[in-house]
Amino acid sequence: MRFSADEPPPPIEDQLRRAMDGFTPTERKLARHVLDHYPVAALGSITALAKAADVSTPTVVRLVQKLGFKGYPDFQNCLRTEVEGMLASPLVKHDKWAGNAPDAHILNRFADQVVANLQATLAGLDPAEFDAIAALLADPERRIYALGGRITHAMAEYFVTLMRVVRPDVTLLSAMANTWPPALLDMAPGDVLLIFDIRRYENSVLQVAELAVEQGAEVVLITDRWLSPAARLARHRLVCHVEAPSAWDSTVPLLVLVETLLAAVQDLRWQDTESRLKRMEDLYEKVRFFRKFR
Repeated sequence: MRFSADEPPPPIEDQLRRAMDGFTPTERKLARHVLDHYPVAALGSITALAKAADVSTPTVVRLVQKLGFKGYPDFQNCLRTEVEGMLASPLVKHDKWAGNAPDAHILNRFADQVVANLQATLAGLDPAEFDAIAALLADPERRIYALGGRITHAMAEYFVTLMRVVRPDVTLLSAMANTWPPALLDMAPGDVLLIFDIRRYENSVLQVAELAVEQGAEVVLITDRWLSPAARLARHRLVCHVEAPSAWDSTVPLLVLVETLLAAVQDLRWQDTESRLKRMEDLYEKVRFFRKFR
């Protein structure tokens, strides 16, 4: 595989999935083992990986070379760098940017990076994948649930606040484990769980995803380019570029995807959404919710 020198390569997990059709049966067996135990499976020796996957060491070498690496050490160095990025703390992120900060004002530096993130995110999206997600969210036969982590909970809450106007049966899940059983009690096969999860990935998010899949729900994931562990459970996923000159990643691309999904679902359901909007405006009028200027 060859990738642009101007863009970071996609995560190895993604590279394995994309290359799967070109592997031999034995290589596919190895690739599935790595994906099922990602990234831990490939952090040990080549001998340990081959033994765990029940393949030969030459199979491991052939697979990583098909991915474009010189050999297993090159592959493993890339994977370790990827894992370091996944686990980067706010302090590490800050130091990375502070050490190479240009002379431009922070407003310009931050805005430039956010625009670059948005462009890279949109360039990497498959319109067919996006449309399939919008169709799932617009389906009146499916309940919609949304969940975020410590930082991305705000994205889930914003999505739910507006999607509840567009359509019924939309629920925001809390990160508190004691709220999951009653919230998931009515989750049925075909319902949709929309997850927002960017580095450093939270165990609670993965646990809810696993519970939802057990219930037969379809998982839709909005994540970063390092990929949340919940990616292996997702039917659909949208990948965002989130790095910023800050101790924290930028969630602007996630917000743009949320608002674009809302617009897409609104268009797919406009007749029903229009009726709901009119009824909601009547309710606002009755409770005098908005201030009027005369």
